[in-house]
Order: sequence, then structure tokens, then C-alpha cells
Amino acid sequence: MADVSQECVGRPRDFAIYLGAVAVTATVLWFVLNNFLQTVAGTIFIATVIGTLMFWRFRLAVAFIGITCLLATQTLDIEHMIEFMSIDVIIFLIAMMILVDIAKDSGFFTWLLGKLLRLTNYDPRKVLIVMLVISTLMAAMVDEVTSILFIVAIVFEYCRHFELDPLPYTISCVLATNIGSSATMLGNPVGILIGLRGNLTFEDFIVWSMPVAIISLFLLIFVCTFWYRKPLREAKSKVAAHLHGGGGEVFEEVGNDKMREVKLSGILLFATIIAVALHYRIELLLGVEKFTYLLVAAFAGAGAGLLWKRRKAQHIVERGVDWWTLLFFMFLFAKAGALKYTGLTDVLAGGIASIATSQIQITTFMLWFSGIFSGFLDNVVLIAALIPVVQSLALIGFNASPLWWALLFGGVYGGNITMIGSTANIVALGMLEKQFNYHMRFFKWLGIGLAGGLLPMLVGQIWLMIFFH
Repeated sequence: MADVSQECVGRPRDFAIYLGAVAVTATVLWFVLNNFLQTVAGTIFIATVIGTLMFWRFRLAVAFIGITCLLATQTLDIEHMIEFMSIDVIIFLIAMMILVDIAKDSGFFTWLLGKLLRLTNYDPRKVLIVMLVISTLMAAMVDEVTSILFIVAIVFEYCRHFELDPLPYTISCVLATNIGSSATMLGNPVGILIGLRGNLTFEDFIVWSMPVAIISLFLLIFVCTFWYRKPLREAKSKVAAHLHGGGGEVFEEVGNDKMREVKLSGILLFATIIAVALHYRIELLLGVEKFTYLLVAAFAGAGAGLLWKRRKAQHIVERGVDWWTLLFFMFLFAKAGALKYTGLTDVLAGGIASIATSQIQITTFMLWFSGIFSGFLDNVVLIAALIPVVQSLALIGFNASPLWWALLFGGVYGGNITMIGSTANIVALGMLEKQFNYHMRFFKWLGIGLAGGLLPMLVGQIWLMIFFH
């Protein structure tokens, strides 16, 4: 998820409210914990969450200041700060971002989506179903932000050409994107983080997460086609009239001079994804450390792509990699690590275990807690805080496997509940506002968002109850 508002410029009153909230947090934690280091770690992490919500544009500054406080108070030392920064997660994300940018720059995604929409003959209901399926697949193969950027751009071209309302398609595709991002390790930073910290392979995601995403997609198709049945009926008559009147094609065919780049970028992207999917089998065959060939596949793909695009390589790395977000993630992971380092997560785990005593109760709590709060908070921030809690619960005897999947399902699907629930939501609505001057209202989203978030979470809950009863 990302954040509520990017329009906050940091008025003095806002900073005063923020400092007051941090002071209250520190006071409460001190009286509850009576431990200086745990109080500092907890206060700084909560201050990061609040700061991210209130000052989205300044979140990296908040992250830097928080790490400064952790080091200055000796709550965290340099060695553990670097360890907790999860460099393996960061460099994997860098490599995949480079690959995706190469495919995007080569026109692969635009070509693919244009081909698929022509197959529907532009029928509005068929287009919606195809876009939901492609949104899910693209999010699983690349990442939710890249996926939604291309999906929404194609949706806008289609709607503008036939003079249709883009809102039903935009919201539906965002919901499908968030669902699809849970299907593999590649779709969401939450998945990569849970995979590497939970010792879960790409194959584990295919076995445990992908079926839930597929079932949720079928439910979403039914929900969206029913929810928007009236706009779809109206759109069908408009499209039919336009096509009957001899309206031209929505998307131009890619010229032969550009098809070579389209094909090569597609081959490179899919070859890397296949290698990533096979990493565990290769590691078993060669007897090497787990996740070695996960990184090898991503690095080899990025390296081959940069050699191919060597004249633009520096530009691709500078433009295609979201360095701002990755730096924020590094400091965020270090702060979450400080919660574990000071023993605060053990305290939290003990508190949860005293309330929910059985495995199914703990699993249910983690899924719905992470899901509801991911509708309003940055899900990476939330999951980063809960990962050490799961590790602590495992140490006191609970089965960690269903807890990892509970975090994934809650953290990702909960992003569908509100219009501010995920980065994909915010990116898509920003594009809608810019190109169609449409300002989304909170309750306009909430109805279908609840269906698109709670139903997949319920599917995940049933799935975990069946296999981990």
C-alpha cells in the first residue's frame, strides 16, 4: 500500500500534531514496557508509520531521522543495522525493476495488451474480463505498479476511443492487480520480503498462494461484472454503434522495425521469470545455498538486458529503478529489525499468544489484523513489523507456515478495501484524475473495495483452515 495523501506540504500545525503523537506514543510505551531500548525502538517505528501517513513526500527524511535516533541511543548497532536492511531483498528488486523497464521501453506490454483486446472485438464485458485476467497475470509476473501503469493506460485508450466511463474498468483492474500480486514472489515487495524471511521458495507460492489468487480472480470477475452491469450495458450499445459506423482501430499495429525489440524483451523477461521459478530445483541439483539461484536468475537477466541496451544502460538504471522507495525500504527493514533486536517482538508475540491460544486463532488474527490495517497503512511497513512477531511466535511453538501465508493474504488483499490501500490504487487514481479530471470519493470505492478485499481474504482463511487445521 502507499499513503493517503501526497498533497501534504508540512504545515507547522501538522508537525506539532506529529510531535505530540510521537510524545504520547513514547510515554505509553514506557509505562507499558518499562524498558528504555524497547521504548525507543517501538516509538521510532510507530513514528515512521505516522510520519509516512502524514508526510508522504518526506517519508525518506523521516526514515533517515529514525535510523539516526536508533544509532545515537545505541538501540541498534551498525552491524545489525546492515543485517536488518535486507540487502538481498533490495538487490533482487533492483534487478527485476531493470528487467521490467527494458520490457516497458521496448513496447512489449503495449503490444501484448493491444493484441488481446482485438480478440474481444472490443465488447465491453469481454474487455473487462480480459483486463481482469491480464491485470492478475501481469501483476504476478512483474509487479503491481508496473502492471497497473500499463493496464490503466490501455484502459484509457479504449474508453477514450469509444467515449466510455473509465471508472468501472479502472477500479476493477486495480482490484485484480492487487490480487495477482500475491500469486508469486515477484508481484509485490511484501511477497519478496515474506518469501525470503519465511524461507519460502517460488514453488511454495505456486502451491499455496497462486490457487487462492485464481479462486479470488473468478470471484472478482463475478463481482465486477455484476456490480457494473448497468454501465457495461450502456457501453455495449456505444461500442456497437461506433463499430457499425466504421470507427477505426483503437491500437495501431507495431511496425516490423520495432517487433524485434518487442520479441527480444519478451523472451528476456519470460526466460528470467522461468529461471526464478526453477531456482529451488537448481539449488537442490547443485547443492548450493537456498535462494542463491533466485538472485542469480535476476542478476543474469538484468545483466543481459543492460548489455543489450548498453547505449541506454545508465539511463535505464537511473530511471527504471525506484531508488527513493528502495532506500525507504532499507531503513524501514532496519527499524523493524530493531523491534526484534530489543526483544519487543517477543513481548508482542507473548501478548498475542495469551489472547489467541490455538494455531487457528493465531492464524486468523494475523490474517485479518494485517488485512484490515493494510487498508489504511502502508502494507510493507505493516508486514515488516509483523514478520519478527511471526518469528517469535514460531520460537514459542506455533507453526510459522500458515502465519506467513496469513500475512501475505492479509497484507496484499487488504489493500483493495480502500482507495488508499495500495500503491497500485493511488497510481491508478492519480492517472484517472490527471487524464479525466475525476476525483474519487472514499465511499464510491468502499463498496466494491470491501467485496474485492474481504472475499479474497475469506478465501485465504478457508484455504489455510483446510490445509493447516
